[in-house]
Amino acid sequence: MKISNTVPAEFNTNAAYQNILTRVSVRRYDARPVTDEQISALLHAAMSAPSAVNLQPWEFIVVTDSILTALSDGLPYAKMTAHASVAIVVCGNKERFLDGIDSVLWEQDLSAASENILLAAHAIGLGGVWTCIYPHEERVAPVRTILNLPDNLIPFNLIPLGYPLTDHAPMDKWHPERVHINRFK
Repeated sequence: MKISNTVPAEFNTNAAYQNILTRVSVRRYDARPVTDEQISALLHAAMSAPSAVNLQPWEFIVVTDSILTALSDGLPYAKMTAHASVAIVVCGNKERFLDGIDSVLWEQDLSAASENILLAAHAIGLGGVWTCIYPHEERVAPVRTILNLPDNLIPFNLIPLGYPLTDHAPMDKWHPERVHINRFK
Protein backbone atom coordinates (compact mmCIF):
# COMPACT_ATOMS: atom_id res chain seq x y z
CA MET A 1 0.00 0.00 0.00
CA LYS A 2 1.22 3.48 -0.88
CA ILE A 3 -0.41 6.63 0.47
CA SER A 4 -0.51 9.38 -2.15
CA ASN A 5 0.60 12.93 -1.48
CA THR A 6 -2.39 14.16 -3.49
CA VAL A 7 -6.09 13.85 -2.88
CA PRO A 8 -8.15 12.06 -5.55
CA ALA A 9 -9.91 14.60 -7.78
CA GLU A 10 -13.41 13.42 -6.86
CA PHE A 11 -12.82 14.51 -3.25
CA ASN A 12 -11.87 18.03 -4.32
CA THR A 13 -15.49 18.71 -5.28
CA ASN A 14 -17.01 17.22 -2.13
CA ALA A 15 -18.31 20.06 0.06
CA ALA A 16 -18.04 18.17 3.36
CA TYR A 17 -14.47 17.10 2.65
CA GLN A 18 -13.45 20.59 1.57
CA ASN A 19 -15.07 22.04 4.71
CA ILE A 20 -12.74 19.88 6.80
CA LEU A 21 -9.63 20.85 4.82
CA THR A 22 -10.37 24.59 4.77
CA ARG A 23 -11.45 25.13 8.39
CA VAL A 24 -9.13 27.51 10.25
CA SER A 25 -8.99 28.86 13.78
CA VAL A 26 -10.53 32.34 13.83
CA ARG A 27 -9.67 34.73 16.66
CA ARG A 28 -10.88 38.07 15.24
CA TYR A 29 -14.51 38.80 14.45
CA ASP A 30 -16.50 41.60 12.90
CA ALA A 31 -19.49 43.16 14.67
CA ARG A 32 -22.27 41.23 12.92
CA PRO A 33 -24.37 39.22 15.37
CA VAL A 34 -24.68 35.46 15.12
CA THR A 35 -28.37 34.58 14.82
CA ASP A 36 -30.35 32.28 17.07
CA GLU A 37 -30.87 30.01 14.07
CA GLN A 38 -27.11 29.75 13.52
CA ILE A 39 -26.52 28.95 17.19
CA SER A 40 -29.22 26.28 17.02
CA ALA A 41 -27.56 24.78 13.94
CA LEU A 42 -24.21 24.64 15.76
CA LEU A 43 -25.75 22.93 18.77
CA HIS A 44 -27.55 20.40 16.57
CA ALA A 45 -24.21 19.62 14.93
CA ALA A 46 -22.52 19.28 18.33
CA MET A 47 -25.13 16.85 19.58
CA SER A 48 -24.75 14.75 16.42
CA ALA A 49 -21.26 13.73 17.56
CA PRO A 50 -20.54 10.15 18.53
CA SER A 51 -20.18 9.33 22.22
CA ALA A 52 -19.22 6.23 24.19
CA VAL A 53 -22.27 4.05 24.81
CA ASN A 54 -24.27 6.99 23.39
CA LEU A 55 -24.27 8.60 26.85
CA GLN A 56 -23.89 12.08 25.35
CA PRO A 57 -22.16 13.46 28.48
CA TRP A 58 -22.26 17.04 27.27
CA GLU A 59 -23.97 20.24 28.33
CA PHE A 60 -23.59 23.50 26.40
CA ILE A 61 -23.62 26.99 27.88
CA VAL A 62 -24.34 29.60 25.19
CA VAL A 63 -23.00 33.02 26.14
CA THR A 64 -24.13 36.16 24.29
CA ASP A 65 -23.89 39.02 26.80
CA SER A 66 -21.39 40.74 29.11
CA ILE A 67 -20.32 37.34 30.40
CA LEU A 68 -18.21 37.17 27.21
CA THR A 69 -15.97 39.87 28.70
CA ALA A 70 -15.85 38.13 32.08
CA LEU A 71 -14.74 34.90 30.41
CA SER A 72 -12.15 36.82 28.40
CA ASP A 73 -10.82 38.40 31.59
CA GLY A 74 -10.76 35.06 33.44
CA LEU A 75 -9.06 32.94 30.79
CA PRO A 76 -5.50 33.74 29.68
CA TYR A 77 -5.81 32.24 26.18
CA ALA A 78 -9.37 33.33 25.38
CA LYS A 79 -9.00 37.11 25.18
CA MET A 80 -10.76 37.11 21.78
CA THR A 81 -13.97 36.08 23.55
CA ALA A 82 -14.66 39.71 24.51
CA HIS A 83 -15.01 40.52 20.78
CA ALA A 84 -17.01 37.46 19.74
CA SER A 85 -20.74 37.58 19.05
CA VAL A 86 -21.29 34.36 20.96
CA ALA A 87 -19.32 31.70 22.77
CA ILE A 88 -20.20 28.14 23.59
CA VAL A 89 -18.77 26.57 26.73
CA VAL A 90 -18.71 22.80 26.27
CA CYS A 91 -19.12 21.04 29.61
CA GLY A 92 -18.98 17.43 30.73
CA ASN A 93 -21.79 16.17 32.95
CA LYS A 94 -20.32 13.73 35.49
CA GLU A 95 -23.71 12.09 35.88
CA ARG A 96 -23.30 10.70 32.36
CA PHE A 97 -19.67 9.53 32.62
CA LEU A 98 -18.76 5.87 32.42
CA ASP A 99 -17.09 4.11 35.36
CA GLY A 100 -13.64 2.64 35.84
CA ILE A 101 -11.04 2.83 33.10
CA ASP A 102 -13.68 4.24 30.73
CA SER A 103 -14.37 7.23 32.99
CA VAL A 104 -12.08 9.39 30.84
CA LEU A 105 -13.97 8.76 27.59
CA TRP A 106 -16.08 11.87 28.19
CA GLU A 107 -13.06 13.89 27.04
CA GLN A 108 -13.15 12.18 23.65
CA ASP A 109 -16.93 12.62 23.44
CA LEU A 110 -16.70 16.36 24.14
CA SER A 111 -13.82 16.68 21.69
CA ALA A 112 -15.98 15.19 18.93
CA ALA A 113 -18.85 17.55 19.79
CA SER A 114 -16.46 20.52 19.84
CA GLU A 115 -15.00 19.67 16.44
CA ASN A 116 -18.54 19.39 15.06
CA ILE A 117 -19.24 22.93 16.32
CA LEU A 118 -16.12 24.26 14.60
CA LEU A 119 -16.83 22.44 11.32
CA ALA A 120 -20.48 23.51 11.31
CA ALA A 121 -19.47 27.12 12.05
CA HIS A 122 -17.11 27.09 9.07
CA ALA A 123 -19.78 25.53 6.86
CA ILE A 124 -22.23 28.36 7.60
CA GLY A 125 -19.74 31.21 7.20
CA LEU A 126 -18.71 31.67 10.82
CA GLY A 127 -15.34 31.22 12.45
CA GLY A 128 -14.32 30.03 15.86
CA VAL A 129 -11.44 28.73 17.89
CA TRP A 130 -11.12 26.01 20.51
CA THR A 131 -9.75 27.45 23.75
CA CYS A 132 -8.77 24.99 26.46
CA ILE A 133 -10.24 25.07 29.95
CA TYR A 134 -10.00 21.52 31.34
CA PRO A 135 -7.79 20.06 32.91
CA HIS A 136 -6.26 23.36 34.10
CA GLU A 137 -7.82 24.10 37.49
CA GLU A 138 -6.75 27.77 37.22
CA ARG A 139 -9.07 27.95 34.18
CA VAL A 140 -11.80 25.62 35.44
CA ALA A 141 -12.31 27.58 38.67
CA PRO A 142 -13.09 31.02 37.17
CA VAL A 143 -15.37 29.54 34.49
CA ARG A 144 -17.21 27.52 37.14
CA THR A 145 -17.73 30.73 39.15
CA ILE A 146 -18.61 33.02 36.21
CA LEU A 147 -21.19 30.57 34.83
CA ASN A 148 -22.45 29.41 38.22
CA LEU A 149 -21.86 25.77 37.26
CA PRO A 150 -23.03 23.01 39.57
CA ASP A 151 -20.43 20.53 40.85
CA ASN A 152 -21.47 17.84 38.37
CA LEU A 153 -20.45 19.99 35.36
CA ILE A 154 -16.83 20.31 34.23
CA PRO A 155 -16.10 23.16 31.80
CA PHE A 156 -14.07 21.47 29.06
CA ASN A 157 -13.47 24.24 26.53
CA LEU A 158 -14.71 27.59 25.33
CA ILE A 159 -15.43 28.22 21.65
CA PRO A 160 -15.77 31.94 20.78
CA LEU A 161 -17.64 32.40 17.49
CA GLY A 162 -18.43 35.13 15.01
CA TYR A 163 -17.98 36.29 11.47
CA PRO A 164 -14.26 36.28 10.59
CA LEU A 165 -12.83 39.78 10.42
CA THR A 166 -10.36 38.72 7.71
CA ASP A 167 -9.90 35.78 5.40
CA HIS A 168 -7.47 33.13 6.53
CA ALA A 169 -5.74 30.72 4.18
CA PRO A 170 -5.81 27.19 5.56
CA MET A 171 -2.45 25.65 6.41
CA ASP A 172 -1.27 22.52 4.66
CA LYS A 173 -0.98 20.13 7.59
CA TRP A 174 -0.19 17.05 5.49
CA HIS A 175 2.90 15.23 6.80
CA PRO A 176 3.36 11.91 4.98
CA GLU A 177 6.24 10.96 7.28
CA ARG A 178 3.67 10.60 10.08
CA VAL A 179 1.77 7.87 8.21
CA HIS A 180 2.81 4.28 8.89
CA ILE A 181 1.42 1.17 7.21
CA ASN A 182 0.83 -1.95 9.29
CA ARG A 183 3.41 -1.01 11.94
CA PHE A 184 5.55 1.89 13.03
CA LYS A 185 8.72 2.18 10.97
